[in-house]
Amino acid sequence: MGNCFVTALQEPNTNRTFDANFKDRYSGNKYDYEGKKIITKTPQGSGNYEDYKNKNPKIKEDERSNSFSVNLGSLGWLFYLALFVAVGYLIYILLNEGGSGLFSSKRHKKVDNFEDITSENIENADITALINWAENNQDYRLAIRYYYLLVLKTLTLKNHIKFEDDKTNADYLNDIKSKSFSSAFEYTSYLYNYIWYGEFPLDVKQYNQAKGRFVTLLNQVK
Repeated sequence: MGNCFVTALQEPNTNRTFDANFKDRYSGNKYDYEGKKIITKTPQGSGNYEDYKNKNPKIKEDERSNSFSVNLGSLGWLFYLALFVAVGYLIYILLNEGGSGLFSSKRHKKVDNFEDITSENIENADITALINWAENNQDYRLAIRYYYLLVLKTLTLKNHIKFEDDKTNADYLNDIKSKSFSSAFEYTSYLYNYIWYGEFPLDVKQYNQAKGRFVTLLNQVK
């Protein structure tokens, strides 16, 4: 009786075989348990269970992680317009007074009188305009002063001297003592001191004679 009960509990003797292709039946996306980082999106499907059962869930990998795109929509032209205006304004600033005089070393800067001319702006100061203004007003002493400043500006631009606010005429003469035009500079310095600081009045004839000396020196420097 006891042996019959034990026999009934025993499982039937069956032969089992190993399916070598079992991995193929579990290779779909829904059997991925390894935690791979895949960004996916599922478009609208048919809603049929058979599609999902047959491994056709219409899942498409999203490639946005590997590429970048900007969709500005209908306002995209405003972005490009603003960018164009910003670049244009930057170029304007650099070509004029911005950037510490960048690209503007050869541009003339308007100054009102000789007191406005300093070591910081002499290279860009429009001294020729000041000379013309003094001549038109028959202020020949002032015109001679401007001519002397024009000489110093030209010597600075040619790297013969370094213009400084506290330098004297003797200092500039010492800077160019080895130059071929040093004697001409010494004489024009004498004329400038005598006419301006000596308050020597000039008529148009005397002015033209003194002016000729400055023009000759400028031509020698250039």
